[in-house]
Amino acid sequence: MLMRWIAVPALLMAMTGLAQAECPELLQGSLQKLRAKESIDLCQRFEGKPLVVVNTASHCGFAPQFKSLEALNQRFKGEGLEVIGVPSNDFKQESKDTAETAKVCYVNYGVTFTMTEPQAVRGDDATHLFKVLAAQSSAPKWNFYKYVVDRKGQVIANFSSLTKPDDPEFIASVQKALASQP
Repeated sequence: MLMRWIAVPALLMAMTGLAQAECPELLQGSLQKLRAKESIDLCQRFEGKPLVVVNTASHCGFAPQFKSLEALNQRFKGEGLEVIGVPSNDFKQESKDTAETAKVCYVNYGVTFTMTEPQAVRGDDATHLFKVLAAQSSAPKWNFYKYVVDRKGQVIANFSSLTKPDDPEFIASVQKALASQP
């Protein structure tokens, strides 16, 4: 009987370790959801899914892209696409008040895709997600820099702020990510 009590937790720990070892490097860790108590376990939530990851800023001239990103989300979410918005003040255009950031995203632009609390996206202070994105492609050069990630957690394309989410080349990359195998 005592052996069973020791074996069960050991087996659970081993299985948990295996699951984490299989999670792509890109998705290891968690981020706080914008204006919520909920923390997002990236691996649990996004493993095996095609992604668009974009660093955002509420006071950026590219902020109207939130509407196009939401349209992209609505168009492809039924096929499994996940859009992740990560506000950042790395380029000095994000509010220090997360309530204002949330208002811009959710009220002004009607965002329904996942938004995180503001994070560093460049340099040594960058959150793990953006360190891996940079290692696989390049660090964001400005706000609304977009990454398209396949189901294995690999960046298949990245796009500058100037590329709109309805750009044919961007859409083609999203479709490639959707067609990828886990």
